[in-house]
Amino acid sequence: MKYQIFLSDFDGTLVRKDGTVSKANKRAIAAYRAAGGVFAVCTGRMPASILPRLKELGIEDGLAVAYQGATVVSVKTGELLKNDGFRPADAVRILKLLEGEGHHIHAYTVDALYCNRADEALGVYERICGVKAHIVQKEPLSAFAEREGLRIVKLLAMVGQDARRPLMERLTAALGAGFYVTTSADFLVEVMPAGQTKAAAVDFLSEYYGVPREKIAAIGDQLNDLPMIARAGGKFAVANAEPELKAAARVVPSCEEDGVAEALKIAMGDEV
Repeated sequence: MKYQIFLSDFDGTLVRKDGTVSKANKRAIAAYRAAGGVFAVCTGRMPASILPRLKELGIEDGLAVAYQGATVVSVKTGELLKNDGFRPADAVRILKLLEGEGHHIHAYTVDALYCNRADEALGVYERICGVKAHIVQKEPLSAFAEREGLRIVKLLAMVGQDARRPLMERLTAALGAGFYVTTSADFLVEVMPAGQTKAAAVDFLSEYYGVPREKIAAIGDQLNDLPMIARAGGKFAVANAEPELKAAARVVPSCEEDGVAEALKIAMGDEV
Protein backbone atom coordinates (compact mmCIF):
# COMPACT_ATOMS: atom_id res chain seq x y z
CA MET A 1 0.00 0.00 0.00
CA LYS A 2 1.39 3.38 -1.01
CA TYR A 3 0.00 5.23 2.03
CA GLN A 4 -0.85 3.35 5.20
CA ILE A 5 -2.85 6.16 6.83
CA PHE A 6 -5.30 8.43 5.07
CA LEU A 7 -6.55 11.62 6.75
CA SER A 8 -9.60 13.27 5.24
CA ASP A 9 -11.21 16.58 5.96
CA PHE A 10 -14.99 16.30 6.27
CA ASP A 11 -17.03 19.31 5.11
CA GLY A 12 -16.36 20.31 1.50
CA THR A 13 -14.07 17.32 1.00
CA LEU A 14 -15.75 14.06 1.95
CA VAL A 15 -19.24 15.53 2.29
CA ARG A 16 -21.23 16.96 -0.61
CA LYS A 17 -23.13 20.26 -0.52
CA ASP A 18 -26.33 18.44 0.40
CA GLY A 19 -24.67 17.07 3.54
CA THR A 20 -24.38 13.48 2.33
CA VAL A 21 -21.45 11.18 1.60
CA SER A 22 -21.61 9.42 -1.75
CA LYS A 23 -21.84 5.65 -2.10
CA ALA A 24 -18.61 5.72 -4.11
CA ASN A 25 -16.75 7.41 -1.27
CA LYS A 26 -18.21 4.98 1.27
CA ARG A 27 -17.16 2.00 -0.86
CA ALA A 28 -13.65 3.41 -1.31
CA ILE A 29 -13.25 3.96 2.44
CA ALA A 30 -14.41 0.39 3.14
CA ALA A 31 -12.03 -1.02 0.52
CA TYR A 32 -9.08 0.96 1.86
CA ARG A 33 -9.76 -0.16 5.43
CA ALA A 34 -10.29 -3.79 4.34
CA ALA A 35 -6.87 -3.67 2.67
CA GLY A 36 -5.29 -2.69 5.98
CA GLY A 37 -5.25 1.10 5.68
CA VAL A 38 -6.11 3.41 8.57
CA PHE A 39 -8.75 5.95 7.56
CA ALA A 40 -9.40 8.91 9.86
CA VAL A 41 -11.44 12.09 9.58
CA CYS A 42 -9.70 15.31 10.60
CA THR A 43 -12.15 18.16 11.06
CA GLY A 44 -12.71 21.49 12.74
CA ARG A 45 -16.00 20.15 14.10
CA MET A 46 -16.49 19.19 17.74
CA PRO A 47 -16.43 15.48 18.67
CA ALA A 48 -20.20 15.38 19.30
CA SER A 49 -20.73 16.55 15.73
CA ILE A 50 -18.34 14.23 13.88
CA LEU A 51 -18.69 10.93 15.76
CA PRO A 52 -22.29 10.21 14.65
CA ARG A 53 -21.33 10.90 11.03
CA LEU A 54 -18.55 8.30 11.20
CA LYS A 55 -21.13 5.65 12.07
CA GLU A 56 -22.80 6.45 8.74
CA LEU A 57 -19.52 5.56 7.04
CA GLY A 58 -19.36 2.19 8.77
CA ILE A 59 -16.46 3.35 10.94
CA GLU A 60 -16.89 1.89 14.42
CA ASP A 61 -13.28 2.01 15.61
CA GLY A 62 -10.05 3.90 15.14
CA LEU A 63 -9.55 7.58 15.86
CA ALA A 64 -11.32 10.81 14.99
CA VAL A 65 -9.58 14.18 15.01
CA ALA A 66 -11.69 17.19 16.01
CA TYR A 67 -11.06 20.90 16.61
CA GLN A 68 -8.34 21.18 13.96
CA GLY A 69 -6.15 18.62 15.72
CA ALA A 70 -6.53 19.85 19.30
CA THR A 71 -8.72 16.87 20.20
CA VAL A 72 -8.29 13.20 19.27
CA VAL A 73 -10.96 10.75 20.36
CA SER A 74 -11.47 6.99 20.19
CA VAL A 75 -14.40 6.31 17.87
CA LYS A 76 -15.33 3.13 19.75
CA THR A 77 -15.17 4.34 23.35
CA GLY A 78 -15.24 8.13 23.14
CA GLU A 79 -12.04 8.30 25.20
CA LEU A 80 -10.05 11.50 24.72
CA LEU A 81 -6.49 10.68 23.66
CA LYS A 82 -5.51 14.30 23.03
CA ASN A 83 -7.21 17.21 24.74
CA ASP A 84 -5.60 20.61 24.23
CA GLY A 85 -7.05 24.11 24.36
CA PHE A 86 -6.63 27.72 25.43
CA ARG A 87 -5.34 29.03 28.69
CA PRO A 88 -8.42 30.64 30.29
CA ALA A 89 -7.02 34.17 30.23
CA ASP A 90 -6.13 33.88 26.55
CA ALA A 91 -9.62 32.69 25.62
CA VAL A 92 -11.22 35.59 27.51
CA ARG A 93 -8.91 38.10 25.82
CA ILE A 94 -9.79 36.83 22.34
CA LEU A 95 -13.50 36.79 23.19
CA LYS A 96 -13.31 40.43 24.24
CA LEU A 97 -11.53 41.28 20.99
CA LEU A 98 -14.27 39.61 18.94
CA GLU A 99 -16.99 41.19 21.06
CA GLY A 100 -15.41 44.59 20.50
CA GLU A 101 -15.98 44.16 16.77
CA GLY A 102 -19.57 43.01 17.32
CA HIS A 103 -19.18 39.52 15.91
CA HIS A 104 -21.40 36.46 16.10
CA ILE A 105 -19.17 34.26 18.28
CA HIS A 106 -18.92 30.56 19.12
CA ALA A 107 -16.91 29.27 22.07
CA TYR A 108 -16.32 25.53 22.28
CA THR A 109 -15.42 23.33 25.20
CA VAL A 110 -14.67 19.68 24.45
CA ASP A 111 -18.35 18.75 24.53
CA ALA A 112 -20.38 21.99 24.41
CA LEU A 113 -20.96 25.03 22.20
CA TYR A 114 -21.74 28.49 23.59
CA CYS A 115 -22.98 31.30 21.34
CA ASN A 116 -23.84 34.97 21.83
CA ARG A 117 -26.60 35.09 19.19
CA ALA A 118 -29.67 33.02 18.40
CA ASP A 119 -30.13 33.92 14.74
CA GLU A 120 -30.68 32.34 11.35
CA ALA A 121 -26.96 31.78 10.82
CA LEU A 122 -26.75 29.79 14.04
CA GLY A 123 -29.77 27.73 13.03
CA VAL A 124 -28.11 26.79 9.75
CA TYR A 125 -24.89 25.89 11.56
CA GLU A 126 -26.74 23.74 14.11
CA ARG A 127 -28.56 21.84 11.34
CA ILE A 128 -25.37 21.19 9.39
CA CYS A 129 -23.35 20.09 12.41
CA GLY A 130 -26.11 18.31 14.31
CA VAL A 131 -25.43 20.18 17.54
CA LYS A 132 -27.35 22.62 19.74
CA ALA A 133 -25.77 25.77 21.15
CA HIS A 134 -26.16 27.21 24.63
CA ILE A 135 -27.16 30.84 24.09
CA VAL A 136 -25.48 33.43 26.31
CA GLN A 137 -27.11 36.87 26.01
CA LYS A 138 -27.60 38.19 29.55
CA GLU A 139 -23.89 39.02 29.77
CA PRO A 140 -20.92 39.10 27.39
CA LEU A 141 -19.70 35.66 26.40
CA SER A 142 -16.27 36.64 27.71
CA ALA A 143 -17.71 37.39 31.16
CA PHE A 144 -19.69 34.15 31.15
CA ALA A 145 -16.64 32.10 30.16
CA GLU A 146 -14.53 33.72 32.88
CA ARG A 147 -17.19 33.36 35.58
CA GLU A 148 -17.92 29.73 34.71
CA GLY A 149 -14.27 28.81 34.30
CA LEU A 150 -14.89 27.33 30.85
CA ARG A 151 -12.02 25.36 29.38
CA ILE A 152 -12.28 26.59 25.80
CA VAL A 153 -10.77 24.54 22.98
CA LYS A 154 -11.74 26.66 19.96
CA LEU A 155 -13.15 30.11 19.22
CA LEU A 156 -15.01 31.04 16.06
CA ALA A 157 -16.62 34.06 14.43
CA MET A 158 -19.36 33.79 11.81
CA VAL A 159 -18.91 36.51 9.17
CA GLY A 160 -19.89 37.39 5.62
CA GLN A 161 -17.75 35.84 2.93
CA ASP A 162 -16.11 39.17 1.98
CA ALA A 163 -15.24 39.85 5.63
CA ARG A 164 -13.54 36.52 6.22
CA ARG A 165 -9.98 37.22 5.04
CA PRO A 166 -9.85 40.79 6.41
CA LEU A 167 -10.84 39.49 9.84
CA MET A 168 -8.22 36.76 9.63
CA GLU A 169 -5.59 39.38 8.86
CA ARG A 170 -6.68 41.64 11.73
CA LEU A 171 -6.73 38.79 14.23
CA THR A 172 -3.37 37.44 13.11
CA ALA A 173 -1.81 40.89 13.55
CA ALA A 174 -3.50 41.51 16.90
CA LEU A 175 -2.85 38.11 18.47
CA GLY A 176 0.67 37.37 17.27
CA ALA A 177 2.61 34.12 17.06
CA GLY A 178 0.99 32.48 20.07
CA PHE A 179 -2.22 31.79 18.16
CA TYR A 180 -3.38 30.18 14.94
CA VAL A 181 -6.05 31.97 12.90
CA THR A 182 -7.66 30.03 10.07
CA THR A 183 -10.87 29.29 8.20
CA SER A 184 -12.80 26.11 7.47
CA ALA A 185 -15.65 27.61 5.41
CA ASP A 186 -16.49 30.78 3.50
CA PHE A 187 -18.27 32.27 6.51
CA LEU A 188 -16.11 31.05 9.43
CA VAL A 189 -12.96 32.43 11.04
CA GLU A 190 -11.45 30.20 13.71
CA VAL A 191 -8.83 30.81 16.39
CA MET A 192 -6.77 28.14 18.12
CA PRO A 193 -3.67 28.15 20.31
CA ALA A 194 -0.46 28.01 18.27
CA GLY A 195 0.43 24.48 17.24
CA GLN A 196 -3.15 23.21 17.34
CA THR A 197 -3.41 22.67 13.60
CA LYS A 198 -4.21 19.69 11.43
CA ALA A 199 -0.46 19.14 11.12
CA ALA A 200 -0.58 18.10 14.77
CA ALA A 201 -3.05 15.40 13.74
CA VAL A 202 -0.56 13.98 11.23
CA ASP A 203 2.12 13.91 13.93
CA PHE A 204 -0.21 12.30 16.47
CA LEU A 205 -1.36 9.52 14.15
CA SER A 206 2.19 8.92 12.96
CA GLU A 207 3.35 8.32 16.53
CA TYR A 208 0.21 6.46 17.63
CA TYR A 209 0.33 3.93 14.78
CA GLY A 210 4.11 3.88 14.31
CA VAL A 211 3.82 4.97 10.67
CA PRO A 212 6.25 7.55 9.22
CA ARG A 213 4.72 10.76 7.91
CA GLU A 214 5.88 9.86 4.41
CA LYS A 215 3.39 6.98 4.47
CA ILE A 216 0.47 9.20 5.49
CA ALA A 217 -1.81 10.86 2.93
CA ALA A 218 -4.16 13.77 3.51
CA ILE A 219 -6.90 15.52 1.55
CA GLY A 220 -8.79 18.77 2.08
CA ASP A 221 -10.40 21.85 0.61
CA GLN A 222 -9.92 24.82 2.95
CA LEU A 223 -7.09 26.90 4.40
CA ASN A 224 -7.24 25.02 7.70
CA ASP A 225 -6.22 21.90 5.73
CA LEU A 226 -2.96 23.45 4.51
CA PRO A 227 -0.87 22.46 7.57
CA MET A 228 -2.10 18.86 7.25
CA ILE A 229 -1.30 18.75 3.53
CA ALA A 230 2.15 20.23 4.13
CA ARG A 231 2.96 17.66 6.84
CA ALA A 232 1.69 14.53 5.09
CA GLY A 233 3.62 12.53 2.52
CA GLY A 234 0.65 12.18 0.16
CA LYS A 235 -0.92 15.54 -0.62
CA PHE A 236 -4.37 15.79 -2.18
CA ALA A 237 -6.88 18.58 -2.76
CA VAL A 238 -10.38 18.30 -4.15
CA ALA A 239 -11.09 20.39 -7.24
CA ASN A 240 -13.34 22.74 -5.25
CA ALA A 241 -10.47 23.57 -2.85
CA GLU A 242 -9.03 27.01 -2.17
CA PRO A 243 -6.30 27.99 -4.68
CA GLU A 244 -3.57 27.84 -2.01
CA LEU A 245 -4.43 24.22 -1.32
CA LYS A 246 -4.55 23.20 -4.98
CA ALA A 247 -1.14 24.79 -5.52
CA ALA A 248 0.35 22.60 -2.78
CA ALA A 249 -1.27 19.25 -3.61
CA ARG A 250 -2.35 16.82 -6.29
CA VAL A 251 -5.83 17.83 -7.41
CA VAL A 252 -8.51 15.14 -7.63
CA PRO A 253 -12.21 15.55 -8.55
CA SER A 254 -14.43 17.75 -6.40
CA CYS A 255 -16.39 16.70 -3.34
CA GLU A 256 -19.42 16.39 -5.62
CA GLU A 257 -17.51 14.01 -7.91
CA ASP A 258 -16.04 11.52 -5.41
CA GLY A 259 -12.61 13.08 -5.08
CA VAL A 260 -11.88 11.19 -1.86
CA ALA A 261 -12.56 7.89 -3.62
CA GLU A 262 -10.08 8.80 -6.34
CA ALA A 263 -7.43 9.78 -3.78
CA LEU A 264 -7.97 6.54 -1.87
CA LYS A 265 -7.34 4.52 -5.03
CA ILE A 266 -4.03 6.34 -5.42
CA ALA A 267 -3.25 5.77 -1.73
CA MET A 268 -3.70 2.04 -2.27
CA GLY A 269 -1.32 2.17 -5.21
CA ASP A 270 -4.01 1.65 -7.86
CA GLU A 271 -3.40 4.69 -10.03
CA VAL A 272 -5.29 4.71 -13.31
